[in-house]
Amino acid sequence: MTPIAISLGDPAGIGPELIAAAWALSGTEALPPFVAVGSRHVLEQAARARGLNIAVRSVGSLEEARDSFGQALPVLDLGDVAYAPGAPDDAGAALALAALDAATQLTIAGETSALVTAPIAKSRLARVGFAHPGQTEFVAQACDVAAEGAVMMLAGPSLRVVPVTVHVALSAVPGLLSAELIGRRSAIAAQALMRDFGLADPRIAVAGLNPHAGEDGRMGHEDRAMIAPAVAALQAAGFDARGPLPADTMFHAEARATYDLAVCMYHDQALIPLKALDFDAGVNVTLGLPIIRTSPDHGTAFAIAGTGEARPGAMIAAIRMAGECAARRAAA
Repeated sequence: MTPIAISLGDPAGIGPELIAAAWALSGTEALPPFVAVGSRHVLEQAARARGLNIAVRSVGSLEEARDSFGQALPVLDLGDVAYAPGAPDDAGAALALAALDAATQLTIAGETSALVTAPIAKSRLARVGFAHPGQTEFVAQACDVAAEGAVMMLAGPSLRVVPVTVHVALSAVPGLLSAELIGRRSAIAAQALMRDFGLADPRIAVAGLNPHAGEDGRMGHEDRAMIAPAVAALQAAGFDARGPLPADTMFHAEARATYDLAVCMYHDQALIPLKALDFDAGVNVTLGLPIIRTSPDHGTAFAIAGTGEARPGAMIAAIRMAGECAARRAAA
């Protein structure tokens, strides 16, 4: 299998040091080969700041990256910026954007087997021409996939969740929801679980929007008017779906054993249980794309960048998941 491409992320954040830490642990963690796309200098300095005595090597091809992976962290070098952990600037944002674009294009072209994106600072990227809400939307557009066709799933050892609405105000959620949107995103997620995660008949639990899933209209009409018809349509299409379910009883261990994916109506309804259960191992996966794209489910963490406090678990999990999904697609 060709290497996985990992974009550098913001060089002032924790992404570079976690890429270096993941390579240092790649043997014990049995990670597939990967190549960092960004800056050899930044990765060297980030590794040193973390106390890692590793070799970092610029490579001229993906074949060289694969062949040298056991001896050094391979890097497709796009140029240097000053390594200043915790102090983001426009030069670093420009490098992060160039790395994201290059890694995405390599994966779309099939030259790398999957894409892992280290965290960026969206406000900084906006200053250098980034016009997307986040990396998910950037990658989707690069793949010619409409924004509504790209579904964000957060996955950890204990739970997988899909938020139907994502980065919007809570007050806007009811107006954005529809039976069609809930059904489409649930179906995209179910199909991806079959294709990329090896689940022959994924069980989908759909959360209600209101307390007690609306309690037959006593606490809001959305559950009965939109969520229930979406679940019925999923069932009619042959999916193993049920709901709307009261969200407050969906996430204890016994309940989680009854489904493979929880479809939630808004950001915090999905991410609070995921982060409570799998904070250090959560992976952001973009479903509905022609490529595999994962990302650790954390941000740039500028406040602790360069201190060695950041844990590499989520980056390792993102790399491992990308490799497993890519292997399933290759074997199909």
